[in-house]
Amino acid sequence: MIPAQQSSHQMQPIEGAALRRVCAHFATGVTVITTGTPGSSAGTTVNSFTSVSLEPPLVLFCLHQHSRLRSPIQQSGGFVVNFLTRQQESLAWAFAGRESAKVEDVPHHRTADGLPVLSGALAYLSCRLVEEYDGGDHTIVLGEVVGLGAAGQDEDPLIFYRGSIRALDGELAS
Repeated sequence: MIPAQQSSHQMQPIEGAALRRVCAHFATGVTVITTGTPGSSAGTTVNSFTSVSLEPPLVLFCLHQHSRLRSPIQQSGGFVVNFLTRQQESLAWAFAGRESAKVEDVPHHRTADGLPVLSGALAYLSCRLVEEYDGGDHTIVLGEVVGLGAAGQDEDPLIFYRGSIRALDGELAS
């Protein structure tokens, strides 16, 4: 057990760096959120994804307030959550930086609504934008799942744990 640095009875503010260090002990999947129309699509790597509700089918993820993806999601009214496989680590990094990859430059196909889905993804959820909520320095993006798909092959997911992209077996991916 990790010793507590502050109990819930102390009302001192939690420092962002400390919160990041502790939250790094929670493994998450790695996704790339894509949106847009042919010729003006965008994407970014996100690990702050979760399902919210089955009835209605809702999911959420968080974007930094200044993310380049906020405006394209608002303009298109929808987004796709692409769950990455272990073999897609380079794709995760390509969409992670401020100057990220362009959707048009990577293999993808389109949903019936025209949203981009990354080819080879483990699974995807196509979503209609429902609402955005203030989340401090992030925006909480809520979407209703309107389409989905999963790969037929048995692939391992890409995960993020303790500040690194890893495979399920705990070894660092490449």
